[in-house]
Amino acid sequence: MIKSIYFFFFVFACLFGLMACSARPQDKFKNLTADEFDRLIQDENVQRVDVRTVAEYSEGHIPGSLNINALEDHFAAAAEEMLDKDRPVAVYCKSGRRSRNAARILTNLGYKVYNLDKGFDNWKEYGKEVER
Repeated sequence: MIKSIYFFFFVFACLFGLMACSARPQDKFKNLTADEFDRLIQDENVQRVDVRTVAEYSEGHIPGSLNINALEDHFAAAAEEMLDKDRPVAVYCKSGRRSRNAARILTNLGYKVYNLDKGFDNWKEYGKEVER
């Protein structure tokens, strides 16, 4: 009987430990597909932010997008200067990695953020509008 109790305690402790180690904090922003992102930015109240480099931005971007390079040290300060916290922010980059990081930063600053999952490359694959 005692061995059974110890066994169940051991199994429970192992399972609890595995769950605790694998838990990942949930992002506070929403990832959207190209179609969902396109529908979102139809609302003129939504601020569009391209977080790629100036060179990437100049090669083509989503119409009406601001360019704030997420790789710059002053990204957060530039965002605070250029964006309105009372309006949602739609961010994107080439593949979705930089924009996820930018979305985390913006969310921590108090913005409501939406991220284009799979990025601008995916946007173009779906034949969405691009401006040069």
